Amino acid sequence: MTVLVTGGSGYIGSHTCLELLNAGYDVVVIDNLCNSSPKSLQRVEELAGGKHIPFYQADVRDRAALTKIFEEHTIDFVIHFAGLKAVGESVAKPLAYYDNNLNATMTLCDVMGSHGCKRIVFSSSATVYSGDNKMPLSETSKTGNCTNPYGWTKYMGEQILRDIAKADPEWSVCNLRYFNPVGAHESGLIGEDPKDIPNNLMPYISQTAIGRRDHLSVFGNDYDTPDGTGVRDYIHVVDLARGHVAALSYLQDHKGECIFNLGTGVGYSVLDMVHAFETANGVDVPYEIAPRRPGDLPTVYSSPEKSRQVLGWEATYSLEDMCRDTWHWQSLNPNGYQD
Repeated sequence: MTVLVTGGSGYIGSHTCLELLNAGYDVVVIDNLCNSSPKSLQRVEELAGGKHIPFYQADVRDRAALTKIFEEHTIDFVIHFAGLKAVGESVAKPLAYYDNNLNATMTLCDVMGSHGCKRIVFSSSATVYSGDNKMPLSETSKTGNCTNPYGWTKYMGEQILRDIAKADPEWSVCNLRYFNPVGAHESGLIGEDPKDIPNNLMPYISQTAIGRRDHLSVFGNDYDTPDGTGVRDYIHVVDLARGHVAALSYLQDHKGECIFNLGTGVGYSVLDMVHAFETANGVDVPYEIAPRRPGDLPTVYSSPEKSRQVLGWEATYSLEDMCRDTWHWQSLNPNGYQD
């Protein structure tokens, strides 16, 4: 069976492509490379023993490009990663986020439907949950009242897919709500390589440790948390990628919409992550306290129990694994895929 992976050369996408190939799927990728490198897929092919990944450099909003893919390949499933994803940037550039993320999803689903492909896994986010929920967050926790445009695009993306599944019972939709992906493949060949200044914590930590950044900016130390810094549920990217393989297996036998959290169920603060990284790798990570970022919540962590019970999936990598694998990737690739 063949899976079209949108945004497949990105951080999560590339790791998922590898897990799909290892599980016996054929993979096709579309990516506009706005925040990724084609080298990631070359390395995925290497790690997968030379298996080929057809690659199309195009925007998912490009209907003609999508149509060409579906005409040239028999696509059985789609995993939809492609989208802008920085919380702070979304607050500053809301129109860009709504245009990119929502139009891509609608164009993709329209082309899928016209070619008889009606099984999709959507890259959603814990940002769809309302800020007034109690922790941990389960799939039945309140959604909406999102604190930033990025979160709203994921919330609306889920709703679009939910409505499509209601209108046409042949559709199978899986909304996967991620928490905070970190780490890298144990080989060190693929990992997180954001362009410009990182918006996520772990690449900022590793780039600081390797000397690309003078210091880490810790956004806020006055939250109602044990050490005043934000608490999040960090999950190893390989665990996350394997969650997508489990979701595809589930969709083969289930119609309609399903929702699953992909997280560990454990919350760590920013300073927890800094100190764990220093301990695991024997390096120093200088940091400075900076003002809070707009749209950030104090504490967010998951209940992954439904994924364990229904998908048979659970996170297996430890915090030490996350820190070690991140540093292995960064050490082998000081300048990311530019090396």
